[in-house]
Amino acid sequence: MDRRKFVKQSGIVGLGVLTTPSVLEGLNTNLINKNDNINIAVIGTGDRGTGLIPIIHTIENLNVVAICDVLPFRLNKAKGLVDSNVKAYSNYKDLLNDDNVDAVLIATPFNTHGKIAFDAVEKGKHIYCEKTLVKDLDELDRLVKRVSNSNIIFQTGHQYHSSRLYNHIVELIHEGEIGKVHSFECQWYRNGDWRRYVPEPKYERAVNWRMYREYSGGMTAELSSHQIDFVNWVLDENPKKIMGTGGINFWNDGRETYDNTHLIFEYNNGVKAHFKCLTSNIPGGYEIKVIGDKGIITIKPTKAWIKHYEQKGYSKKKYENVDGVSGATAGASYIPELGAEIQQQHLDPSKQALVDFKSAIKANKQPISNIHTGANTAKAVNLAIESMISEEVKYW
Repeated sequence: MDRRKFVKQSGIVGLGVLTTPSVLEGLNTNLINKNDNINIAVIGTGDRGTGLIPIIHTIENLNVVAICDVLPFRLNKAKGLVDSNVKAYSNYKDLLNDDNVDAVLIATPFNTHGKIAFDAVEKGKHIYCEKTLVKDLDELDRLVKRVSNSNIIFQTGHQYHSSRLYNHIVELIHEGEIGKVHSFECQWYRNGDWRRYVPEPKYERAVNWRMYREYSGGMTAELSSHQIDFVNWVLDENPKKIMGTGGINFWNDGRETYDNTHLIFEYNNGVKAHFKCLTSNIPGGYEIKVIGDKGIITIKPTKAWIKHYEQKGYSKKKYENVDGVSGATAGASYIPELGAEIQQQHLDPSKQALVDFKSAIKANKQPISNIHTGANTAKAVNLAIESMISEEVKYW
């Protein structure tokens, strides 16, 4: 992506802050160690944080030098995943004072992202902040302004934004491969109650924070946010109108966040995007359908397919030999209801996102999933949650 396109995409309205050339290109790299290693600290060693630590170990020149969690049993678990010389902290502010730390990975509850990230900027640390970026819109605006006026590399953890498969799909759509896009159908189904094991009752809210509105945005923030980020990316704009409904209709277990959510986003030119997220006794998993007037692209986490329509004035692609667009061969890669599998080499999205973060720091350039794209998705998520709770239509 060239710089002009990046500025356009990452500076989309919303929060009153535009990316400028000085922010994109005038960054310094004085935080990088002389031996070219990047020392990263993981703040939050729950499921996501401990899941990323082994991935970091596989990335050359990216080293875990510190870990942090307020829950002692979580911190002890993480100690088993790192070398004995890695420092362990119970207070993230003490970690931020560690001069050996170049960058931080924030994998804490949603409501803590803004404060931790802001403090990390103040201490001059590069930041990889898990999605969704910030829970409160005023706090989100404050963080965007602070990062934009700093020399910090900031990546938002929408890992599919880094996927080479997803990037290829976005290029195909922009090149008109499925014609004019008019609709998105996005689903994320979970077969289970979405709860984590709690060793003692006193830790219920700290462990299962996703269930409580004080800390969480529920499934919209934790799951659908990835798909919202993708739709915004494809359309290169933010939704103008957001409608939503949800409820607690399956797991009556004291949770406050919904166990089913149904959202409709309306974009310019009448494009609609539907986001449905369910957690109950239901299979189905994750899927995005991008519907154009010449075809459909169906996307799973690590695979995708393209199917063209037969219609007057448009010649259906022939897949008997090779699909000229995707490189897909006939046979096993062609599924009648889905079409031809899109062939694109790619890493696991979480690993690719961390590789991109390392590369962004070394190259002194902001990543594609940056403070601005992350903030726009966060604003959309917050408005969607407000719409469901208030039962009102929200406007950007």
